[in-house]
Amino acid sequence: MKPSDTTAAGKDMKSENSEMVKPASGAATDLKGLFVDSLKDIYWAENALMKALPKMMKNATSPSLASAIKDHIMVTKVQLTRLEDVFKIIGEKAEGKKCEAMAGLIKEGDEILEETTPGPVRDAGIIAASQKIEHYEIATYGTLCAFAKALGQNEAGRLLTQSLAEEKEADTLLSDVALNAVNDVASGNETARNEASRGKVKMQK
Repeated sequence: MKPSDTTAAGKDMKSENSEMVKPASGAATDLKGLFVDSLKDIYWAENALMKALPKMMKNATSPSLASAIKDHIMVTKVQLTRLEDVFKIIGEKAEGKKCEAMAGLIKEGDEILEETTPGPVRDAGIIAASQKIEHYEIATYGTLCAFAKALGQNEAGRLLTQSLAEEKEADTLLSDVALNAVNDVASGNETARNEASRGKVKMQK
């Protein structure tokens, strides 16, 4: 190897080492630790949602959207109790750890409310913000289920799977509300659709 090659290789190794992130104090050293940290993360997130969802519900003008959000508030309460049960099962204290991702998604939801006028356009924005939150929760609960399975925590995994199924159901419901009650109105297509429908009725007569 030429001296120049040795120097280049040394620079590459130094560059790679400089990109290594130094673990914080108390960082997880095994999968159990990462599992617990992730539980704390979603526990904080669900508690934050309990404060954010009522605001979204009050700003929704579509009855079906407001109803969907109201139902999910009740579901979130159950999920919080379920998470507390999971903490008990694995012998850990139920406590939250700030979820930066959820904090950001809730902030984005607030910005959407500020950037839209009340009515179908704001409703469409609320659905968009809500589905981003649902997708994050689906990813998180899915990961927690996988961790629980790997750790042999079958009962905890069963409870987490229930929450995962509920988040998927909520996401599907929001899509249905958007397709059937909000997006056409927000885009101005509702008038055209109603006129076409009335036209069909006249033709049938």
